[in-house]
Amino acid sequence: MYPKTRAMIHSLMEDKTIPGANYQFITKKGNKSYSEGLAAVFPQSEPIKSDLLYDVASLTKVMMTTTVILQLWETGQLKLTDPVKVYLPTFSEPKVTIQHLLTHTSSLQGFIPNRDQLNQGELREALLHLPIGEGFEKEAVYTDSGMILLGFIIEAILKDDLVAIFNQRIIQPLDLKNTTFSPRDPMLCAPTENHQTRGLIRGVVHDPKALVLGEHCGSAGLFSNLQDVSRFSQMLLNRGTIDGVEILKEETVTALIQDWTPSGTLHRSLGWDLFSSIDGTDKTRYLFHSGFTGTFILLDLAAEEGFVFLSNRVHPINDNPHYLKRRNEVLQAYFHEKEAR
Repeated sequence: MYPKTRAMIHSLMEDKTIPGANYQFITKKGNKSYSEGLAAVFPQSEPIKSDLLYDVASLTKVMMTTTVILQLWETGQLKLTDPVKVYLPTFSEPKVTIQHLLTHTSSLQGFIPNRDQLNQGELREALLHLPIGEGFEKEAVYTDSGMILLGFIIEAILKDDLVAIFNQRIIQPLDLKNTTFSPRDPMLCAPTENHQTRGLIRGVVHDPKALVLGEHCGSAGLFSNLQDVSRFSQMLLNRGTIDGVEILKEETVTALIQDWTPSGTLHRSLGWDLFSSIDGTDKTRYLFHSGFTGTFILLDLAAEEGFVFLSNRVHPINDNPHYLKRRNEVLQAYFHEKEAR
């Protein structure tokens, strides 16, 4: 299935852009999974396994935080137009709403000069007092700060820490047996960066803010494998329900295909990117989200098809300047083959 796309993925392994990958093509005729390359190259090579856990990084944003926000929207526990200050009274910007955070149109200036020296409470306070820039409502600029604030909002409404909420509302109902924020055995996980101060990171979150915020972080921290990420993706392709379990209402999932930015022209949905083929030949509107560590989900809701990709492209070093270009070549190969089918 998708031989040209697979060949492109193999080329990423051959030129050492990624050590290996677990990925799945989801189609109406059936799903096909592949496990290829290596799980690790440092301190020694390790073969890949089909059930390998990955630090999925920012896939946390859509699999967990966005999904719970949408659930709260469905039940009327929040409105998209609510100012953040309704739930986080010490937040410094009264104009910013939940919808701005979901669509990355808040223009929050996320740079925190002494971030790596802050403890959990200090980092939370810094995030609550970020200024907004001149692009407010005019530009969609992707940032993790908005999703972290959405996580704080979820905690304020549901009166529990995020990890407990995610387990109760998504991980357990979806029966994601291998999805966790605290892997029981690091050796079951793909390693990420061989960090200059942390050493080889394995079974512990790579993202520095998530490391500090722990169970209160809505932007990163999730570990999962191909089976579980694909099951979550299938739930969305099924319009919110899988095996009789409803995670989201059908109308909520259908609404994700529209542009929710203030101008309606910035190609962002609620939490998700709205993606078309890179060269513009395919006008299909896909839901797309990636993770810094080398992961992505691409979903065509109309066709009920998808492409789930998990790799550890920051292993063994974070400095990987060619990855985004090469990843886009993989996506383009997929678009072309999908159109030709």
